[in-house]
Amino acid sequence: MANVAKKVSWSGRDRDDDEDGRAGETTPLLNGTGPGAAGSARQLTSSSFLRIGQLSNVDLNEDIHELETELPRQRPNEIPHNEKLLSLKYESLDYDNSENQLFLEEERRINHAAFRTVEIKRWVICAMIGILTGLVACFIDIVVENLAGLKYRVVKDNIDKFTAKGGLSFSLLLWATLNASVVMVGSVIVAFIEPVAAGSGIPQIKCYLNGVKIPHVVRLKTLVIKVCGVILSVVGGLAVGKEGPMIHSGSVIAAGISQGRSTSLKRDFKIFEYFRRDTEKRDFVSAGAAAGVSAAFGAPVGGVLFSLEEGASFWNQFLTWRIFFASMISTFTLNSVLSVYHGNAWDLSSPGLINFGKFDSEKMVYTIQEIPIFIFMGVVGGILGALFNALNYWLTMFRIRYIHRPCLQVVEAMLVAAVTATVGFVMIYCSRDCQPIQGSSVAYPLQLFCADGEYNSMATAFFNTPEKSVVNLFHDPPGSYNPMTLGMFTLMYFFLACWTYGLTVSAGVFIPSLLIGAAWGRLFGISLSYLTKGSIWADPGKYALMGAAAQLGGIVRMTLSLTVIMMEATGNVTYGFPIMLVLMTAKIVGDYFVEGLYDMHIQLQSVPFLHWEAPVTSHSLTAREVMSTPVTCLRRIERVGTVVDILSDTSSNHNGFPVVESNPNTTQVAGLRGLILRSQLIVLLKHKVFVERANLNLVQRRLKLKDFRDAYPRFPPIQSIHVSQDERECMIDLSEFMNPSPYTVPQEASLPRVFKLFRALGLRHLVVVDNRNEVVGMVTRKDLARYRLGKEGLEELSLAQT
Repeated sequence: MANVAKKVSWSGRDRDDDEDGRAGETTPLLNGTGPGAAGSARQLTSSSFLRIGQLSNVDLNEDIHELETELPRQRPNEIPHNEKLLSLKYESLDYDNSENQLFLEEERRINHAAFRTVEIKRWVICAMIGILTGLVACFIDIVVENLAGLKYRVVKDNIDKFTAKGGLSFSLLLWATLNASVVMVGSVIVAFIEPVAAGSGIPQIKCYLNGVKIPHVVRLKTLVIKVCGVILSVVGGLAVGKEGPMIHSGSVIAAGISQGRSTSLKRDFKIFEYFRRDTEKRDFVSAGAAAGVSAAFGAPVGGVLFSLEEGASFWNQFLTWRIFFASMISTFTLNSVLSVYHGNAWDLSSPGLINFGKFDSEKMVYTIQEIPIFIFMGVVGGILGALFNALNYWLTMFRIRYIHRPCLQVVEAMLVAAVTATVGFVMIYCSRDCQPIQGSSVAYPLQLFCADGEYNSMATAFFNTPEKSVVNLFHDPPGSYNPMTLGMFTLMYFFLACWTYGLTVSAGVFIPSLLIGAAWGRLFGISLSYLTKGSIWADPGKYALMGAAAQLGGIVRMTLSLTVIMMEATGNVTYGFPIMLVLMTAKIVGDYFVEGLYDMHIQLQSVPFLHWEAPVTSHSLTAREVMSTPVTCLRRIERVGTVVDILSDTSSNHNGFPVVESNPNTTQVAGLRGLILRSQLIVLLKHKVFVERANLNLVQRRLKLKDFRDAYPRFPPIQSIHVSQDERECMIDLSEFMNPSPYTVPQEASLPRVFKLFRALGLRHLVVVDNRNEVVGMVTRKDLARYRLGKEGLEELSLAQT
């Protein structure tokens, strides 16, 4: 197949321009063909070298593509995709502070009072994160409640009208058209404006906290599209939830608040300038993710544990307390606003977007004999979760290959919305499960062909937002659902939810998973009650809760945080032990077959994600075999023209340059003296910090760290910096700006040792030196992420510009 320039984003959307703005540059195919790819995935060899100059294309200015004209190019009908690839388009974040002279001088100038002020600002930012996240959650909940209520009333009135005089096909057409129209708007804004807003956003935030720079993931525009998109997705009747995207929304809010400015609005409020670096931003994003969970489920402790278990790759004790504070503020804000909105201002009865309701401890007790039954439900949840993930995996591969154009993605979303409405209508039409309306809590009871005073039980599942359907399955009294109704609903909703996850819409998978599990769990409880002749302990609501936990655990594979979230959402500690057993069993069984849903989608996007540990069988590999070489080094006093040429060379766009002590008149390289980043060199060239200008007193003032923070996070491209021919002959002294103590490893160090150092410290560059302290290579994220344990032993992934 011909080599074409194609990229696949999280939503599967192709982009014609590279992220660093070089429109028209040809890149290899996703299957690794073409220049720059490392070929097909192969078994490990004794030595594997890759030029560091070919490792990555730096993303210095995400907005530069707006200034370039796109070159016309042919769009392929199919994008081949190989799961054993590692993308070169993802950059790392600089989590390691550069302890250069400027940094040390600033630290010396700051006294104890100034440090206290910085700490107070951290708490203020966390409070603001919690408040704004809670307000965003309130906005989503209120708008969804009103729009969805309006849609269901219109459809219900139409069905009631045509049930009497015939012509229900018009009702079906109305329902499908309403769903498809609303979802079309939600899909268009995602596909054409901000594709990274698709899905729940949890995989992207997980990658960001791991140290991977996902373009546009924490921008204001992404937040706006995310919020509008999730409202339209839920109102459009898709098998989605609004809780998952709250994690992404909270993270975007945290990233924006902590920087004190917005690049989208082009406003700088001149506050919180101290936190303008990747390390500080990462900590606040962790707090934002926790606040999002807290607002979604009313579970502040669960939010902290979620951020620890699923999100943050780096943690410390002080961060825990600030994150818990942000989570509590988020829950309190949501609770206060929604309580006022619902008319119980002093009651505080709405702790989260979804509240599972109080379970009656007397009726819902469990005995020791039920423990094996709960474990069995965990096994079922693990198997069903693995099936869900496997089906979604092949569906996502199909989407990447064939549905990569925005227009096709919108059409698919509309198709799913129409099919969802059609399936719901047909199941309601065919169902004869009639229940008495007295004492029921159904919001939109649909009579259809039932007798007066009765409603169609199947309609309660489809004529409700998924959150309310989950609560109904938990708390409706025994006998509210026919076993056939639950069985058919579980089967159809399982496939609808699987088809829906991965569409180019903003949507979460938490609530659909809970709804599927609650349906088959309640069915399991009904069956158990029938087999045990109506024993009081076989309450269907209790088994609906365990089924929901088993299904969600089998899909997303969370244990600790999900246990606490479920406990906090039910308000009952009694179920902590059985929920924990169910989740652990579901995870163990599911992991035997396939990975969790979030990890699977990270892998499908070829992101260089670093797990907690190196592959267990990789001790035989050394740094010499995994490092990238040769490395472009700079002398401590370097010619400006040389620096400009290195930064302008598109074939070697790496971001860290070892600084060596060497005589400019010789080619012999001496020992390592430090490390300087591309972004730092860009700022130096922009301010023309040259030795000759300093000698002539042409430099207005010495650079400070503030100059580097003002340029953060999108540093100007080298092409925008004008350097005259005379200036090219000047010299630039890097001593003051380089990090004089970069982390290094000897070339004989084993891969697990290198991995542990790199991963634990959140590094971006790890210099490999020989016994004379001379630079022999560089280890970056992609060098470590490309080794993984496969079914046939240790595998090496191919590197390609995807």
